Amino acid sequence: MIDVASYVVTDGYFGAPYIDTDEDRTEPTPHRHVHGGFANTDTRFRFYFPPADGYEGRMFNPLSGAHGGTEDFFGGPFGELIGGLSMCIRLGGYMVESNQGHIGDDIDARAGDDPGLYGWRASAEVARFSKHVAAQVYGSAPHHSYVFGGSGGGRRSPLCLENAPDAWDGALPFMGGGDVAEHGNNNRIGGAQVMSFASMFNVQRLLGTKIQAVIDAMAPGGSGDPYAGLTTHEREELASLYRQGYPRGDEHMIAEPMGQMWLWTSIADMLYEEDPTYFDDFWTKPGYIGHDHPELVADDLIDVELPIKRVLTVADLMSDDAFSGPEYARVRNLAMLMGSAGGTAADIPLAVQFGSTPSGYTLGAGVSPVSGTAAGRQLYCMSAAADVLFCDGRAEANLLRFSGVAAGDTAHVDNRRFLAFCYFARHHVMGDLQFDSLRVDGKPVYTQHPVPVMSPLMGNSYSGQFEGKLLWVHHTHDASLWPPQGVIYEGAVLGAQGQQGAQDRFRLRWSEHAEHVPPMMISSSLGRSANTWLVDYQPIIEQSLLDLTTWAESGVAPAATAYSYHDGKVTLPSTAAERGGIQPVVTVTANGATYVHAAVGEAVHLEAHAEVPEGAGTIIAVQWDFDGLGAFPFAHEEIDGSAREVKVSTSHSYDAPGTYFVTALVHSHRDGDVAATARRIPNLGQVRVVVA
Repeated sequence: MIDVASYVVTDGYFGAPYIDTDEDRTEPTPHRHVHGGFANTDTRFRFYFPPADGYEGRMFNPLSGAHGGTEDFFGGPFGELIGGLSMCIRLGGYMVESNQGHIGDDIDARAGDDPGLYGWRASAEVARFSKHVAAQVYGSAPHHSYVFGGSGGGRRSPLCLENAPDAWDGALPFMGGGDVAEHGNNNRIGGAQVMSFASMFNVQRLLGTKIQAVIDAMAPGGSGDPYAGLTTHEREELASLYRQGYPRGDEHMIAEPMGQMWLWTSIADMLYEEDPTYFDDFWTKPGYIGHDHPELVADDLIDVELPIKRVLTVADLMSDDAFSGPEYARVRNLAMLMGSAGGTAADIPLAVQFGSTPSGYTLGAGVSPVSGTAAGRQLYCMSAAADVLFCDGRAEANLLRFSGVAAGDTAHVDNRRFLAFCYFARHHVMGDLQFDSLRVDGKPVYTQHPVPVMSPLMGNSYSGQFEGKLLWVHHTHDASLWPPQGVIYEGAVLGAQGQQGAQDRFRLRWSEHAEHVPPMMISSSLGRSANTWLVDYQPIIEQSLLDLTTWAESGVAPAATAYSYHDGKVTLPSTAAERGGIQPVVTVTANGATYVHAAVGEAVHLEAHAEVPEGAGTIIAVQWDFDGLGAFPFAHEEIDGSAREVKVSTSHSYDAPGTYFVTALVHSHRDGDVAATARRIPNLGQVRVVVA
């Protein structure tokens, strides 16, 4: 029996802790499972204690993404894809999860809009209590504790280290980001992603099918000119997107956005409530596209009431053959994500099917029932396929979705707010470097409105001031938290701590060819399976966590990655010696070039060169995918893990005309273990072969 009565809270907001579950579990690996919360709060937690013989005295505290709100993410299937319990146990620790102070997308009613509570205070009190429990389970509290997370969890994990040095010794955010203020602030953050995503959605809307030519131009062997064939306005908006930091080479995600639309659905009402003037001015005043050039949005307008044919749950979308076609792939991917994440969202209706497809641009449109028991509830379209609209909303609407809606009810579909949102970046310029292109001589080009703040659930502003160690991992191809966000936080650390403090406590490490989600979650593009241009970043996170523990516990500093930043673009050096970090650097050629024409049946000579930075291990595998399907059927068996640098070659011929993207996937390992199943660090190179 765990003694909770003797625990004294550090943060007086929290009532006494309680435990409502304490049992042994076997999945995903054997552990003692403890669940509970704190009285008079919405804060909930789960502790996962592995057997003592695998415990090395560490606590790992992953923070779930988006706004948080669930304490059962990293113990589930999707959590395992980016680490989860199995990884924490491999690294010698027990695992702690909290809902970060709130349930679902709603706030704690007693705390209200307190960003500090959701950003770090709830997580800190849970971490402290976990040590009290661990001391009883293992005989002593952990000697070191680490907080980490990606996306929203990456956004908040630096806050934990900045504000609660008693709870954690180190932090590893991956794909974090946010604005900067003085240490000790409790500000809701300025929403750079609000403006960035708005620009991304606008490019998708404007370009339509033209985006495929942009993708092709920026793919290996492409022209490198993404603007060919675009109108002046389309060029302007795409260029603005790049200058704001959108990752070159990942244009496929403009055409196939996933979680990015969640941000709009979760804060659309808040944006309108805080600045209704903008959404009116956009349509009525000079200086705004809606007034000056209504022809640029007129064809996309929707304002109609439609009868609902059917309400749909995750199970409906995943199992009904009516939604098995490729046009529903994006909606099904979101359904799969919801189902994998656990919680009540898997059981409630998240989508509606109308009897006919609305005429106009449905993505981002407001959907509000006007009849039935759910009349007046405001939701927004997160993904659409034909007449099926997958929706989300804020607070209670997020928890209820289409609960209470029945076939035959009517809904109002209206996208005027979303179309205004598409040009949000022009009129809400932040001081961060990623918005420099929207200023001339330090002054914004367009009429300005107050920069919106994000939901308090995202936490408060960074300061860059912390004790302990912080290893920030950012992805070069992240279409959700763009590369400038890592650059901005490095600047915050330098500003707060100076060169010596940054050298002692901070490192920035880039993951080349990594996206916001694993490749398996991303659809194929132009004959390229996602895993032929993107890598699985989980091994990089695991190795980086191990490097963080070594730094905090033994003083061995981890390798950073060298980079340059210009016009919103992060560029990594072309050689391993210059680049550093931990990934192998890979280059591939076909007949000595990155683009080659070949005849049907003609052998194409393929070469790959891979090198691992000093101290990062050796090459343990090189595999080839010849047709873009992502199967990687050929491996170089001669690779034995003994060399930091390898040059390999093979040849391949094609029996049918077409465009083929040939990929060499390379793995390295710190210990050169060719049989390793964990911490296999990936990178890749690709060429284009056109067969006629």
